[in-house]
Amino acid sequence: MENILIVDDDKKLQSLLCTILESGGYKAVAADNGDEALKKILDENFDLILLDNQLPGTSGLEVLEQAKHLNDNLNIIMLTGNRDINNAIKAMKLGASDYIVKPFDKDELLIRIDKAIKSYNADREVEFLRKTIEENAMKIQFVGESPQIIKVLNQVKIVAPLNMTVIIQGESGTGKDLIAQMIHNMSPRKNNPFVAIDCGSIPESLAESELFGYEKGAFTGTVGRKEGRFETANGGSLFLDEINNLSPAVQMKLLRIIQGKKVQRLGGKNSQKIDVRIIIATNINLAEAVSKGSFRNDLFHRLNEFYIVLPPLRDRKDDIPIMSKHFLAEANSEFNKNVKGFTPEAMEYLYNYNWSGNVRELRNMVRRAVVLAQKEDIERENIIANFVAMPASDTEESLPDMPPGISFDDAMDNVEKKIIQKALDHAEGNQSKAAKILKMNRKTLFRKIRKLEL
Repeated sequence: MENILIVDDDKKLQSLLCTILESGGYKAVAADNGDEALKKILDENFDLILLDNQLPGTSGLEVLEQAKHLNDNLNIIMLTGNRDINNAIKAMKLGASDYIVKPFDKDELLIRIDKAIKSYNADREVEFLRKTIEENAMKIQFVGESPQIIKVLNQVKIVAPLNMTVIIQGESGTGKDLIAQMIHNMSPRKNNPFVAIDCGSIPESLAESELFGYEKGAFTGTVGRKEGRFETANGGSLFLDEINNLSPAVQMKLLRIIQGKKVQRLGGKNSQKIDVRIIIATNINLAEAVSKGSFRNDLFHRLNEFYIVLPPLRDRKDDIPIMSKHFLAEANSEFNKNVKGFTPEAMEYLYNYNWSGNVRELRNMVRRAVVLAQKEDIERENIIANFVAMPASDTEESLPDMPPGISFDDAMDNVEKKIIQKALDHAEGNQSKAAKILKMNRKTLFRKIRKLEL
């Protein structure tokens, strides 16, 4: 039974409305004035509110505005004793669903109420469906059911609607870019641009022009003007991936722009106001970088409004089976195959592997295993074969002698270093060609070369 609140100081009209509503199968609750109505709205859920425009003290329009402030989803029909069109327009602008002039016909009133409630319920169903679709899309983009991932997804739900700067920390391959995109897609800015820039892949000399843009003649070689990423993202979100790679000079300028909410192109004289939400990604602990002097303290504290830490895959291994099945289905669809699942030996291998490349490495490994699978299920051999990224003669030479007591991570670094060096030799130093030889993302290879000091 739908619950309807009647707000009117006329006791006779209150009684009449209660009788009409109860005859129509509704539950009716009455309030004599705006203050009493607002208290009832706070204490009880109503499917519809019949609100008189002429109330003692606070006017009906003022009550409407305050009620919608308490709960924007309230379903409110205004009642008025005159046909002033201006009042009707004001009421509709403030969020009223309908406007009924007294005296009213009983049957017409019930029809209008029934229509308003059905429309309200339909809107709620659409909103519920939209949220369900968004949540399912979020789970599809970021697969996992471990407590660590549930915590991250809950943090995303909390911060996405808020206009806060977010720092996302996690190792390479943990899905920082997906989380950033999800935050944007679940925010009020979702219909505006989402602009991403990889701060680790642009040369230091070009970082300022990429971020802030430039005017004609700003520096040697410029023949026109260029819009920077801040301008491109205006009204939306700017995702700064691996922000720790920015030089101190660019960090300082970035701080000024974020604080002043204005950007000035290189070589320009005028500043432009910007409305941009900043989302940061980093593979290091920025607080530690501040203490070491490699990241500005003032910029860190300006950015550090909300902090999300993505766990590495090795710390949430319970997600590996469900993620593997998701990537299997994805690969089946892409490669037109019909692999059913994994043998117990194959799943055990995936579960026990170290996953230095995190989710990205797991996805690539499953995809290649699907391509190699000749039976109904992926076998352990299909997975192990993925490691042969170089010709056999090179691979045999790729394992260096390991000193006693060396850690697994250091040993893997030694192996990676020699394999990458071989690929660079084959590619005559061309990193793009080396990435193709290794079947590796170019940016990932660039970071590994820098990390391994090749």
